[in-house]
Amino acid sequence: MAERQGGTERIVVGVDGSEGSRQALHWAVRQAALTGGRVEAVIAWDVPQFHGALGWLPPSASDEAALEGRARSELTNAVEEAAAAHPAVEVSTVVRYGTPAGVLIDASHDAALLVVGSRGLGGFRGLLLGSVAQHCVQHAPCPVLVLRGQEEE
Repeated sequence: MAERQGGTERIVVGVDGSEGSRQALHWAVRQAALTGGRVEAVIAWDVPQFHGALGWLPPSASDEAALEGRARSELTNAVEEAAAAHPAVEVSTVVRYGTPAGVLIDASHDAALLVVGSRGLGGFRGLLLGSVAQHCVQHAPCPVLVLRGQEEE
């Protein structure tokens, strides 16, 4: 059952800085404006797999803070842009450590809807559906909308 706060349905949307995720966020904010819902914009950050010149080294606390700060900044910018057209919509932000798919699956428990772009920042541009979107479609505990963005020419 969808989580309700004051009778509003929660729409979770994944943001990663890609154009597809920005379009998904815009869609979610417009949908919340139409339905009286609220949006929870979620971004995940993780330590790169190969960190350091000699292979994998534990990151310093300042590196972790920088990665989290970059994610928080990206999310804040995307939310400010998307929410500008619908200032009455409640949009909260969540920045979590972990893999994007795992963080989104966890965040979508008791949500009315999970919205993701069809492809994010991954390197396989020819795919119709990215790995995070695929994982969310297969494992989310709520309905998932995969928003396919504009075709690039």
